[in-house]
Amino acid sequence: MSGGGRRFTVQGTNNAFTCAHCGQSVEPLRNGSVRNHCPHCLHSLHVDIQPGDRANTCHGLMVPVGAEQSGKKGWMIVHRCAKCGYVGRNRAALDDPAQPDDWDTLIAVTTRPPV
Repeated sequence: MSGGGRRFTVQGTNNAFTCAHCGQSVEPLRNGSVRNHCPHCLHSLHVDIQPGDRANTCHGLMVPVGAEQSGKKGWMIVHRCAKCGYVGRNRAALDDPAQPDDWDTLIAVTTRPPV
């Protein structure tokens, strides 16, 4: 999701899924939010218009192209859709007790050259 200060209510599904990039099994978040990326490789699918709604028809692979620290939200993963070019930011799930995002992968994303 990108955009100046828009606030969304998390809605829709928080289901387990298999990562379209690395094939790992991904469990739903346990903190009341919706997991939208793989905690192992940080890839996602372009399926949401608003968080959790699964209403986008693009379904392209969202590639992690960066990460940034937000004072209010913590670490944010920057994704770019390989199909349509959309760029969005999603909160990293480093504190999920069952399946936290991989810290080393997140740090590696921050050191990639800009695209």
